[in-house]
Amino acid sequence: MTNKIYFVGAGGIGMANLVRYFLSQGAKVAGYDRTQTLLTDSLIEEGAEIVFTDDPALIPAPMRSPEDTLVVYTPAVGDDNRILSYFRSHGFEVIKRARLLGIITRNSKGICIAGSHGKTTTCSMTANIMRRTPHGVNAFLGGILRNTGSNLVLGKDSEYSIVEADEYDRSFHQLTPYIAVVTSCDPDHLDIYGDEEHYLEAFSIFSSLIHPGGALIMHTGLKMQPDLQPGVRLYTYSGGAEGDWHAEDIHYGEGTLSFTLVGPDGIRIPDIHLGVPVEINIDNAVAAAAASLLAGADPEDVKTGLADFKGARRRFEIHLDGKNGSPVLIDDYAHSPNEVAASISSVRKLYPGKKISVIFQPHLYTRTRDFAPEFAHALSLADEVIMPEIYPARELPIPGVDSNLILKDVKAQKKCFCLRKDLLDFIKNSNFEVLMTIGAADLDVIIPDLKSALSDL
Repeated sequence: MTNKIYFVGAGGIGMANLVRYFLSQGAKVAGYDRTQTLLTDSLIEEGAEIVFTDDPALIPAPMRSPEDTLVVYTPAVGDDNRILSYFRSHGFEVIKRARLLGIITRNSKGICIAGSHGKTTTCSMTANIMRRTPHGVNAFLGGILRNTGSNLVLGKDSEYSIVEADEYDRSFHQLTPYIAVVTSCDPDHLDIYGDEEHYLEAFSIFSSLIHPGGALIMHTGLKMQPDLQPGVRLYTYSGGAEGDWHAEDIHYGEGTLSFTLVGPDGIRIPDIHLGVPVEINIDNAVAAAAASLLAGADPEDVKTGLADFKGARRRFEIHLDGKNGSPVLIDDYAHSPNEVAASISSVRKLYPGKKISVIFQPHLYTRTRDFAPEFAHALSLADEVIMPEIYPARELPIPGVDSNLILKDVKAQKKCFCLRKDLLDFIKNSNFEVLMTIGAADLDVIIPDLKSALSDL
């Protein structure tokens, strides 16, 4: 592969780990992003040349030769981007990020984790286990692993890679897994797939890409039908008592959560403690442990990696623990109805008897349109729901689709609409016991102000 790579959309969380990886390999790396952030600042400090103006004149001179420069872009970048258009019209090899990840998995033993939810946490847990083993790992994460402060775990000489197998835009069809995990396949991205049948078909195609000698670890009860090549082993798992890999002897107490992992061939690992002790993470931990053990980790690696796992940023991240008289504040990226329901239910178990208030900002007009009743049902598990306007991301408005499409059917004791710009004033004039910010929008950017406001209550 060339040693000159230009990333269009370099500051995206899924692109930044590739920037870091190729910098570590000694490649010359440059790129463009629309917005300067702390993440892009870090990439520049690490050696990448990144610009924030969409002007082809800013492409570095060494990267103006199609013969030795590879261009990588993310689907989040529009076709009208001038830098991307320049590369396409001047004979450069231009590939999507997913194809580059595919090249990495073809040249390593890829542990590829797919699912409509649970991917980032399960990937991060697996990385936190595998980085302790003699094998090491290169892990390309969709979030910042708080244990390392990065979305890349680097093991330069490792034969293993960990990749989030993203179903958006059928990206995961570019991968060649050695071990694949499917955490869930609740319908999502119907703007791409059209209906549930085609969404599930995409997961079946993904399973067919596992090369012989590998394995599929699939959550129990999924609707997808695996399509495995000869020689691929199939395992099921769950955070309960079902599946080839499962949890037993689950114990909660004083902010802790432990269980016994049970697996095939008499595998039994007792007293596994979770560093992020919430119910939803039992499923994720069982999957991460199964994948790691199949990749050569030993039981002590599993126990240590799960016990000191600090979580990925924005995945059930506790910002205020309520111990000094302040309310509890938790931020969670949950953005599918089942994930929202599981997140709220986990908080109920962690803080029994406390009032649960949720700020949920819907993400995407299409997702709101397609799953409004399901979101309303999930949010009804909270005691109070505060909902700002839809976060559009890449989409244009759809007539008749707004936050009220969900909010009108929420059955929580209290509910209200609040403009995003007015949220802080609303918080300062309210009383909370447990406040959750939920969703794939960018509510995380106001977390510092929320912490300050809640600490003063």
